[in-house]
Amino acid sequence: MAIEISEAQINQIVQSVLKTMPGAEPAKSEQRNWDSTQYEGRTFAGIFTDMNTAIAATQEGYKAVRAMSVEKREKIITEIRRLTRAEAPIMAKLGVEETGMGRVDHKIAKHILVADKTPGTEDIQPTARTGDNGLTLIEMAPFGLVGSITPSTNPSETVICNSIGMIAAGNGVVFNPHPNAIATSNYAVDLVNRASKAAGGPEVLVCSMAKPTMESASIMQSHPLIKLLVCTGGPGVVKAVLSSGKKAIGAGAGNPPVIVDDTADIPKAAKDIIDGCSFDNNLPCIAEKEVFAFDCIADDLIHYMRQNGAYLLSREQTAALEKIVLVEQTGKDGKVRKVINRKCVGRDAAVLMDKIGVKVDSSIRCLICETDFNHLFVQEELMMPILPIVRVHDISEAIDLAVKAEHGNRHTAHMHSKNVDHLTRFARAVETTIFVKNAPSYAGIGFGGEGHATFTIAGPTGEGITSARSFTRQRRCVMADSFHII
Repeated sequence: MAIEISEAQINQIVQSVLKTMPGAEPAKSEQRNWDSTQYEGRTFAGIFTDMNTAIAATQEGYKAVRAMSVEKREKIITEIRRLTRAEAPIMAKLGVEETGMGRVDHKIAKHILVADKTPGTEDIQPTARTGDNGLTLIEMAPFGLVGSITPSTNPSETVICNSIGMIAAGNGVVFNPHPNAIATSNYAVDLVNRASKAAGGPEVLVCSMAKPTMESASIMQSHPLIKLLVCTGGPGVVKAVLSSGKKAIGAGAGNPPVIVDDTADIPKAAKDIIDGCSFDNNLPCIAEKEVFAFDCIADDLIHYMRQNGAYLLSREQTAALEKIVLVEQTGKDGKVRKVINRKCVGRDAAVLMDKIGVKVDSSIRCLICETDFNHLFVQEELMMPILPIVRVHDISEAIDLAVKAEHGNRHTAHMHSKNVDHLTRFARAVETTIFVKNAPSYAGIGFGGEGHATFTIAGPTGEGITSARSFTRQRRCVMADSFHII
């Protein structure tokens, strides 16, 4: 049965998560050595020190899934949803404390979203076709063993979302989590296994690594039992997966632009953009990263942004912040480039301002600044609550610059407008997997918008908003000249 989230529940969650809270960066006293194999004395199920052993255990999990009825799979998924809702605060707090990124209240909301709006077995319904030549049945079959690489930005959310879809499809799953979010990711793996056991399934249904490395990822990618690779992460790991020679689903980087034209509801556009950009401190890859505003409405837009928790940086403050959040790095070719300071990713606006010696109130959720198109804040996906605003003269200039800023990732784009022609032109030009009109970015993954949720958005490989169906292969069974009864 499809799991639905009511409009009232959405509104309640949205209102809750958009309330500001004190800085999410853990205090020094809260920092601790992370054990990725246990939590408060409970040993995690399904965690291994060797990838080959993990894959062997995953094979046993796959055999168990294949022997289950679809109804039994759905019972396990129902229990995963229940535990995810119940333990969302724990995973949210773990995620912030372990990675230092994001906000606890927003991460709670993301877990609720995953629990309520990730499709299960209802997504893999078979289809049939009959005619003069008989009956053809098409079923969505599992690939077998799936190797999944998950990020540090949405660690437990991605593990649970992937687990629901991959188990619904009948696959076995082994995870190689991001090294900076191992404990949080493995907590989610353990949750899935606890749900399986509680629902009468195997004690180890999905597996993960105690210390994931590039070597363990390489073993996973080349292992003959792994039939499908799914990577949610940066361009480097996605490229490696796509070069494996196996069927792969790649959810890569984005740099989502926003256009605001002269027909938009400016107060609403300002609020929506700040709400979306500041959600979990801009960690979601769908979040607004740069704004292209018509010059005639830009001042009003900035005014209403400031009324909704934005701090307008001066030119000097913008320059100072740039030196902090973008640092020089020498590449293998010997060239020096500006790269993102990972210590600033996902930090609160107040934390970032403190780094340049400016104290701001905790009500400040986002830092906005006016820049030109070539500024690195526009060109780089910062994943921080920093939002550059570029003034444009008309829709042609806005679309031209926004498409260039998106860098051909074809991930996500947004627009605030009441002009259908403008909306259509931009949608056709930018060719993104997600295009959100007149709403915060998170509406694109079902949070306050229609449609299911996912944290694996496969633009490079074309699956788009992934679900259980994405992790299947079609099988056709044909009965010729029979069972056509009309």
